[in-house]
Amino acid sequence: MIAGCLARLWAASGIFLNSDEALHFRLANQPSLALAYKASLTAAHPPLLILLLHYWRVLGTSDLWLRLPSVLAGAAFCWMFYKWLANAAGQMAGFIGLLFIAFLPPIVLLFAEVRQYPLLLAFLASALYFLDEAFAKNSLWRMAASSLFLYLAMLVHYSAFLFAVALGIYALIRIAASRPIARVSAAWAASQLGVLLLALFLYQTHLSKLNDAGSGTALQGWVNEYYLRRSVFDPAHDNPVIFLVGHTFGVFQYFFGQLAVGIVMGVFFSVGVALLFWQKTFAANQRLGTIVRRTEVPSQLLGTFLLLPFAIASLASLAHKYPYGGTRHLAFLIIPGIAGVSIAIARLAACRWGRAIGMTAVVLVACVAFGKLRQPRMDRANQSEKNMTAAIQFIRQNVSPLDLIFTDYQTDLILGHYLCNQRPIAIQPSPEDFEQFSCAGHEIVSTDYKTAWMFSAEDFPTEWLRLVKSYNLKPGDSVWIIEAGWGVDHSEDLRSRLLQVPGQQLESFGKSIKIFRRSLQ
Repeated sequence: MIAGCLARLWAASGIFLNSDEALHFRLANQPSLALAYKASLTAAHPPLLILLLHYWRVLGTSDLWLRLPSVLAGAAFCWMFYKWLANAAGQMAGFIGLLFIAFLPPIVLLFAEVRQYPLLLAFLASALYFLDEAFAKNSLWRMAASSLFLYLAMLVHYSAFLFAVALGIYALIRIAASRPIARVSAAWAASQLGVLLLALFLYQTHLSKLNDAGSGTALQGWVNEYYLRRSVFDPAHDNPVIFLVGHTFGVFQYFFGQLAVGIVMGVFFSVGVALLFWQKTFAANQRLGTIVRRTEVPSQLLGTFLLLPFAIASLASLAHKYPYGGTRHLAFLIIPGIAGVSIAIARLAACRWGRAIGMTAVVLVACVAFGKLRQPRMDRANQSEKNMTAAIQFIRQNVSPLDLIFTDYQTDLILGHYLCNQRPIAIQPSPEDFEQFSCAGHEIVSTDYKTAWMFSAEDFPTEWLRLVKSYNLKPGDSVWIIEAGWGVDHSEDLRSRLLQVPGQQLESFGKSIKIFRRSLQ
């Protein structure tokens, strides 16, 4: 637990915020709670993280401080996941699962950013743990705790809706199988009414309005369809069986961060689930090292639960409602996915601790040594805070207040955060398809999120001509073009094209921050 927390602290320190993190802070960085909630309605997620950041920023706005809630939520997730899996499948499986979620690089990095996923997973693991405890001990307060954590998860990320469906089916099967006392069953039924009411509230007040900006489809209003288009089933081009099998392995490749290991772990997950269905009591009266645990969850029921979230996510993708594959949007599948792999390793190790830890260590070493994180990403050296500090200092010393700064949308978010010293940003009226604000004596104009999230060599000439026309730029005017964030180190074609024009100046601060000066001829 401590080592995993330290790994997350290291990952969260010394690097500047990416554009998604900067967006979350900008929405939360409002003069009042009401304005923060109103701003949160423009995002593709429920409001809880934004409201939490609104109060958290009062205590500090350093990059590490803003990421600290995610680090703490990661520690809570590790503990609750271990408690649930150890109770359900034995101490050995629980400890193997703890090692994976504590040290797998993609999971570490996911819990080191200002995002919804750390809170989501901490709440979902807690809801699952207390649900099992409530049924095992016929406890009303544990059922209430489970319901509360599920509600909080739904207020953090919409993927919790899918997990809530899986949890509801699992609870129904468990009630039918074990027949808990009537008041516990009644409390669970009442909690499901709360789930439905909360889902209806979020749909009416937020989710149904995400497409109002004219994005074309509800999916485009929720997630960026261009970025995730390969993760959504297309009946015109995809075979459903091939799509689901291939993208299920893609889920494990994303979690483990190494393609070959991900495929093997996908097979291990299948083995773990098969073993659960094979035997009646997975850990009943089974000696695991020196500890004897008795699971309160029948093995077939546990196997059913591990499959349910994958099945529901698959159906949502087939219905073109949610992405499915190697993407962080399926972070909730970490819970059943890592659990299934851990159970398989525990059984294949014949319940010998040394063998089990050795197998787990081999997997972790392979993932750390040979893993490759998926795009979008920035190398740690290029995302160094020192690079951002140097870039901001260059702007303040060399960019005249009379010169216009032109950026893409992701740079707008990052530049506004650092150039404006984490102060609230007031968006000014601007021509169509542009966003404009002022800070530190500079005027910043960016393409809006629908027009150009990121500059490219193909689209930039069009965006440049629109800028010149919309802002009535004249010969002799200077414009500073700034790129910062994901994909900047891949835009060699754009830089080459810009530098071919007379009057150009290029400054680089690592590979993820580029500043050009372009004088109109």
